[in-house]
Amino acid sequence: MTNILGMTDILQLGPEISGKRQALKLTQTELAGKARLSRATLDALENQRIGEIGFSKLIRVLAALGLELKLQEASSRRPTLEDLMEEEAADDQGLDRRG
Repeated sequence: MTNILGMTDILQLGPEISGKRQALKLTQTELAGKARLSRATLDALENQRIGEIGFSKLIRVLAALGLELKLQEASSRRPTLEDLMEEEAADDQGLDRRG
């Protein structure tokens, strides 16, 4: 089974779900039927437009794809605003050197 819980946002699951569905050669309609939810809900999930999805719906989608959620210790901390600003400044300096 694939571990996909290392993501920071539920919306990031969408492309993973879409990719796995396509690899299995399933249409959205077929997967939605297997997971017992509407095709519109699945489409919104895959395209990162869903505001909220219930845990049981998500688990049904993952199970229909042969995937599961796995809890594990976080491997790294989330970046702080300061970390992100420093990274952006470093990126900007790299652009200035190329010009």
